Amino acid sequence: MNERITEGQATVLNPVQLHLLRMFSYMKSEAQLKELKKVLAEYYFNEVEKGMANLEDQGLWGREQSDAVMNEHLRTPYES
Repeated sequence: MNERITEGQATVLNPVQLHLLRMFSYMKSEAQLKELKKVLAEYYFNEVEKGMANLEDQGLWGREQSDAVMNEHLRTPYES
């Protein structure tokens, strides 16, 4: 999935990408773009929530894993 596209290489868009491009042609302002970004972010947030609920229902994720993730330190230490 992490394929690099080089200059001059053809890109094949899937039906979802084509539909979004057509929708974007109707965007006339920054406010509309901001609202669309908000709607898309909410959509993906809800998808993640459903996925997490599914994992919990299957017993594959629970409070212990959530606590471990919340307490994990992922910052890169700064060098002086």
